[in-house]
Amino acid sequence: MGLEDCAVRMVDPERVAMVVSAMPADDDIAGLADVFGLLADAGRLRVLVALLEGEMCVCDLASVARASESAVSHHLRLLRAHRVVQVRRAGRMAYYRLADAHVRMLLDVALTHIGHAPAAAHPEHAVPAQAGG
Repeated sequence: MGLEDCAVRMVDPERVAMVVSAMPADDDIAGLADVFGLLADAGRLRVLVALLEGEMCVCDLASVARASESAVSHHLRLLRAHRVVQVRRAGRMAYYRLADAHVRMLLDVALTHIGHAPAAAHPEHAVPAQAGG
């Protein structure tokens, strides 16, 4: 059986119909792809993970993210445009926070997921063995 065979038949038409009816609209899928695309950048992820601890200004975020204030501002502009972060202004200062609990949950789930991966799959996250244990 080749791949072309699958194009003309279904093994489980009821399941296919159920999945098709539950599939989000194309615009929603595109929006989801945009959000995951935003999360695919390590610099933006550093900013978002920092914001898990609460709101912060650009200067502090730049320090935590090990990036320039300009780079962090650019990340925040993109994240605001996609409603991933929000801003609160206090005089001349701007403080950023995660937009809502859904963003927090998405980050928490992703961080939990990488914690379940074997250490060999992510050697940069491996904890060195203690001597004299």
